[in-house]
Amino acid sequence: MKHLFLIRHAKSSWADEGLNDHERPLNGRGEAQLAPLGNALTHAGAFGGRLYASDAIRAKQTLEGVLPEAFPVQHVQTVPELYTFDYQRLLQWLQSLENTDRIAIIGHNPALIELAAWLLKHPPAHLPTASFIHICVPVTDWHNLKQGKSKLETFLTPKEFSYQHFARTLKKRAKTDGTNPGKDIPAALRHQLTVIHQLEPGVILGLDNEFLHQYRIAIRRSRAIAESLQEVTGDRRLSSSTKELKRHANATGRLRDLHVLLEDLPGLCQENGELQTTLHTYFGKQAKEEHTRLVKKLKGKRYHDSVNDWHHLIDSRKFHKLAGKLAPKDIRNAVQQRIKQFNTRTAELMHTSPDEDIHRLRKQLKRIRYLMELDKAGWKQSLKTLKSRQQLYGNFQDLHVQLELMKEFRSNASNVLPAAINGLIDTLERKKSAVRKQILALGGLDGAQV
Repeated sequence: MKHLFLIRHAKSSWADEGLNDHERPLNGRGEAQLAPLGNALTHAGAFGGRLYASDAIRAKQTLEGVLPEAFPVQHVQTVPELYTFDYQRLLQWLQSLENTDRIAIIGHNPALIELAAWLLKHPPAHLPTASFIHICVPVTDWHNLKQGKSKLETFLTPKEFSYQHFARTLKKRAKTDGTNPGKDIPAALRHQLTVIHQLEPGVILGLDNEFLHQYRIAIRRSRAIAESLQEVTGDRRLSSSTKELKRHANATGRLRDLHVLLEDLPGLCQENGELQTTLHTYFGKQAKEEHTRLVKKLKGKRYHDSVNDWHHLIDSRKFHKLAGKLAPKDIRNAVQQRIKQFNTRTAELMHTSPDEDIHRLRKQLKRIRYLMELDKAGWKQSLKTLKSRQQLYGNFQDLHVQLELMKEFRSNASNVLPAAINGLIDTLERKKSAVRKQILALGGLDGAQV
C-alpha cells in the first residue's frame, strides 16, 4: 500500500501584474494558511516519507511554511516537472518514482484535482488553496498505478482545520433593531444552532482548539438565552432543553481547561524547558483522551436526538408565542432582581471565602449579562461594564483550575520535578490571591448605572 498526499499551494498574490505566473508569491491570506496547513499535514502523517514541490515561488513558499524543523533535508526536493497544470504529466512523473511508500506533492490545480479524479472512483469536487487530499494506493510500485482503484483517506480544506479561515465563511447573524426582544430570540437561537452544527466537524477533527471554544460559547449562549426567557416568563417548558444544553457544555469543560493550560504553559514555566516538556506530555495525553470521549458523545444518538429536539422546539409556534410575550420592562425587572442577588452574595464575600463562592458570582454575572443581551439596545453601556468585570472573574477561575491541575499532577507524579512544581504552584497561588483582592475591591454592582 502506498500513501499519496496531493497538496495545493497556499493562496497566491495577483497584485503585481508584471510578474509571470511562475514568479507569483503568496499573499497575506496564503501566509496565514501555512501554520494550520502544516499542523494538519503533520496530523495526517504527510511527513512520514518524501516531500516534493513545484519550483514555482508560491509552491516553494508553501513548502518552507509547512515543513517541520526536524524533517530530513535529503527527503525534500524541488522538482521543475511539478510546475504543471496537466494531470497526465503529473501522472507520468509519479509513475517514474522509485519505490517510496509515502510521498507528498505540493503542486497546482487543475493537475492535482484531475489526478485525484483519475485515481479515485469518488474524488472531491474541488481542491481550494492550502487544501490536501490523502489517497491510499493499492500498489507495490508507483509505475503500477491504475485508474479508479485508489481510496480516499482524507480530504481537508482550511475552513475545516483552521478556525480563522472557517470564520471567513461563517454566516453573520442578521441585524435587528432591538425594539422587539421577543421576536429576536427565536432568530438568535436558530443562528446559534446553525453555528453549533457548522463548528461540530472542527471540534471532532480537533486540530484547532478555537473550534471547541466557539462551540462552547454557542452552546452556553443558547442555554443562557433559554434560561433567561424561562426566568422572565416563568414558563417551565424550557427546563428539559436547558438541562440537555448544560450537559453538552459540561462535556467540553475539562478539555477546554486542558487547552487553556497547554497554551499557557510557556508563560507559566518561564525558561524551564524540562518542566514545560514534562507538563505538556502529561496534560497533552489527558487532552487527547478527553477529546476522544467528546467525539464519541458528539457522534452519539443521544446528542443528535437532543439537538434535533432543541431545533424543533425553537421553531415551534408555542416557543414563538412564549418569546413574543417578552417585553423590555420584564427584562429590566429580572436584571434588577439578579443584581440584587449578586450584591447580596458579594457583600458576604471575604478573603477567606472558598473559591467556589467567586465561581458562583462569575456565573451570576454571566446570567445578568445574558439577560441584558435579550434587550441589547437598552443596556449598551452596562454590557461593557459587565464584560470587563466578567473577564476578571474569568481570570480567577482559570488560575483556580490551573492550580487544581498542578496539584493533581503533584499527587500523581510526586517524584517528578518536585521543587519546580511546588514553585509553580506557589506562583499560581500568589497570582490568584492578587486577583481575589481586585475582585473584593470592586464590591457590588451599581444598579443605577448597570
